[in-house]
Amino acid sequence: MDSKREKDMETECAKITTVLLKSRTGEFDLESILFLKLRNLGIYDLGCIGECINLERLDLSGNNITNLGPLSPLRRLLVLNLSANRISNLEPLSSCESLQSLNVAGNVIPSVDNLHALKSLKKLESIRLKDNTYNYSNPVCKNSTYRTLILEIFPNMKVLDGERVVGRGSDLYQLCKDIDDTIKGMYKNGQLPEVPDTKPWVDDGFWEIKRSNNAIVDEAYKQFSDVLHECRLLNSRAAHVISQNERTISLKNQPKQYAV
Repeated sequence: MDSKREKDMETECAKITTVLLKSRTGEFDLESILFLKLRNLGIYDLGCIGECINLERLDLSGNNITNLGPLSPLRRLLVLNLSANRISNLEPLSSCESLQSLNVAGNVIPSVDNLHALKSLKKLESIRLKDNTYNYSNPVCKNSTYRTLILEIFPNMKVLDGERVVGRGSDLYQLCKDIDDTIKGMYKNGQLPEVPDTKPWVDDGFWEIKRSNNAIVDEAYKQFSDVLHECRLLNSRAAHVISQNERTISLKNQPKQYAV
């Protein structure tokens, strides 16, 4: 009995059903679902996912999905994670007009031509085809120029494979990449080559203070000390005058005393 129930659950997870969606989200109405995470469930049939017409964030990573057709009604979808599936055709996503971020790393997308179908998505600004953290990739990534070609197709792209390509931070990413490539190029057989002797940047004695400059500094310091001494004398005299005036005023305000 238990084995039959487990088999039924596996069959149910292989295809997205209304029961699965409601049990996962706790929502009674599929149109009320805004966020949905269905990771690593062995799903190969997206079933009734298209009925979640208000869905904004969807995670279907780690499944066996090949056909994206049921996703075409999701016009409000903003973020879609399809990493680690078996997808080769992205054309059904062309109607997801609100899509901003798409992760398809770890699939079987053969060439850049397959991405032309998404050219109409004006809000799309982040695409991931490769993820080194999980060793996910696509056949298209074997083309050394695929990044350049993608940026030509999507001129508004801001993030590609997790790296900023325009906007704040893009220069830093490129700088780090250039430094990394330079360092890798310096190694030969795992060892750094011998570095030739280098010449000093400046001539000997460059940092020594010349006498003329030193004399000017000494004179300026002497003048400053004299001015500071005069200020202290003036302050002392002013304090003495104020003290005398306060004493005089205090004596005037005292009541007169008459002898009896």
